[in-house]
Amino acid sequence: MPASFDPVLVDPVPFELETAFARLRNFMQAYPKAAMFQLAEEGYSSPFEQLVSCMISIRTYDEVSLPVSRQLFAKAKTPQAMKALSVAEIEGLIKRSTYASRKAQQIWAIAQEITDSYSGKLPCDAAVLLGFKGVGPKCAHLTLGIACQQPYISVDVHVHRVMNRWGYVETKTPEKTTKALEEKLPQPYWIETNRLLMPFGKQICQGQSPQCSQCPLADMCPQVGL
Repeated sequence: MPASFDPVLVDPVPFELETAFARLRNFMQAYPKAAMFQLAEEGYSSPFEQLVSCMISIRTYDEVSLPVSRQLFAKAKTPQAMKALSVAEIEGLIKRSTYASRKAQQIWAIAQEITDSYSGKLPCDAAVLLGFKGVGPKCAHLTLGIACQQPYISVDVHVHRVMNRWGYVETKTPEKTTKALEEKLPQPYWIETNRLLMPFGKQICQGQSPQCSQCPLADMCPQVGL
């Protein structure tokens, strides 16, 4: 009889995060940036501008939210100037974004509260941002990360999909991915994860038809779920 043996369980090779990010920094230069990062490079980098642009981007493609944000900021880019507009004027300026009527009311109310309660300057404080109606963790965290350089990570469907496809986390929802990354991902990668993986997931590592033949990580990606 052949000798019996116990199977040896081999741990999967950990995903080489440093290598992946190094490659993506170069590769993604050829693609459009995520909307809020693009606006920040254009000078719309204050916490208020970043928060408002994120609100405009909700359920709206970057191709629409970018020019809409620019159009609004050309008219009003500070809480004081935004408060001076009527809700109807704000709605007219952002009408191409989804839920424009509701967003206009929320943006005006936020501008009023910042002006009245915070001397016209939005503080870099998560509790303050999350206390505004219409502002969830995604927009609050992106604002704090981009405008305030605070260590926050924001997970949309693209970041959620990419991190799971890499096998870096094993989660079912963006919310659970956020918690998993906060526990596992080194903080220096948090803001860069938003900057790189949002457009990478949109342009290359897509949900239905990922462009693996164009991917700079094809030789190292475990393609979990594909």
